[in-house]
Amino acid sequence: MNIWQKALISTSITFVIGGVYLFSVYEHRKNPGVFTQQSENAGLSQDDLAVVRMKFPQHYEDVLSLAGTSVWMKNGYTMPYYPFAGGRLEFHRVGLIPPDQRLDIKKIVKAVPPPHEDDNISHGSRQVFAVFTLPGDVKLYATPIGVMDASDEAYFCDMLFYYDDPHTIYDNWPKDVWAAIDAHQAKPGMNELQVRTALGQKTTNDGGSLGNRTVTYNANGRKWTVKFEDDRATVVKSE
Repeated sequence: MNIWQKALISTSITFVIGGVYLFSVYEHRKNPGVFTQQSENAGLSQDDLAVVRMKFPQHYEDVLSLAGTSVWMKNGYTMPYYPFAGGRLEFHRVGLIPPDQRLDIKKIVKAVPPPHEDDNISHGSRQVFAVFTLPGDVKLYATPIGVMDASDEAYFCDMLFYYDDPHTIYDNWPKDVWAAIDAHQAKPGMNELQVRTALGQKTTNDGGSLGNRTVTYNANGRKWTVKFEDDRATVVKSE
């Protein structure tokens, strides 16, 4: 069993669900060039045509290029983060990174997490972490982005991060929608992608099709239940 199989098996169900959803969206967007025929455009929304960059990192050297850049959390409320002080990680979690949180990455490091620490990525022989600061905070923190096991490596940056500010990626969304997203709230009229962008990827659903189902979100301990019809939220409840 290679490292990708181990990583996917040990990754939490919510993380996998989020990754599968994001991959399906990516499949619609990976060739966003100029469309010359109307039929190629038919049925695609502005969200489908938005350009979400991917890097496809395969090796440690690939993720080193993240140092000195800013990323935004795509897989909200799934990934823990830890203090990084004195050149080392301190494995007592600060919390879960919210959706769309900007992370200013300072460097990439390797570390071995304690056996009991479940950070939603397979431990392997060691993990790879992005060390970052938050806007307005000089303290350093770290979150896992990949795993190494002997000569095998796996990196999840494309599932975890936007490499551009999502406000610019989805600049077609109305201001009131972005205001709700920035407040990590859902409201009637939002589509599923917008609600996920607001509330994160830790979800369960009633088995209906995308855009026509009831989804329950665990937004950092707060439960939201949203019913979608024709990819619009018709009922929004929070506890």
